[in-house]
Amino acid sequence: MFFSSNQQLVDFLERKGFIRSLQVKEAFLVVDRKKFVPEKFQEFVYYDQPIFIASGQTISQPATVAIMLELLGTQPGDKVLDIGAGSGWVSCLLSHLIGEAGKVYAYELNKKVGAFGKEVISNSNFENINYVVDDASRYWSNKGPFDRIYAGAAFEKIPLGLISQLKEGGILVAPTQQNDLRKITKIQNKFQERIYSGFAFVPFIDSENGSLS
Repeated sequence: MFFSSNQQLVDFLERKGFIRSLQVKEAFLVVDRKKFVPEKFQEFVYYDQPIFIASGQTISQPATVAIMLELLGTQPGDKVLDIGAGSGWVSCLLSHLIGEAGKVYAYELNKKVGAFGKEVISNSNFENINYVVDDASRYWSNKGPFDRIYAGAAFEKIPLGLISQLKEGGILVAPTQQNDLRKITKIQNKFQERIYSGFAFVPFIDSENGSLS
């Protein structure tokens, strides 16, 4: 569905129940999707659908991002890992949600997409984002553990090494190539998983093996 302004898009997402919390609504209003879409695709910026960025990669559908952020339940001061950061839109949404006391570690493997995302973020006012153009799997064990983990690309199977980077009470939200979203919560050193069907994402790619299972 198409809208002519960010406010109209946010109102639609709230009306349909994709945005449920005031925190996520405020983040969507502050972090306008328009800034994260290449000029040649600007006419589609307020469509509730994915938009191509470069190299076959897209900026995710707003409704899907809203659902994932609601599931993630970030808190002020959280330390967050953002995998497959793309144009940086979700990184900035996360940055707003966790505030100045928090930190976002964002990674994008595709160099062309990463160059675009890095430039966009460098021109933003979100100073608590560390955006790196490289393979996220090379860093998460060194930068962890994390309060929250968000992935914008689908794993064949979510790696145990990634899940182990959750702090106690931490939450991971990530898609898989089974066309679903997984929410994994660490409670008393055990992992609880919930599955939400009906979500399609581009596959997660690592720099060494082509894909990560």
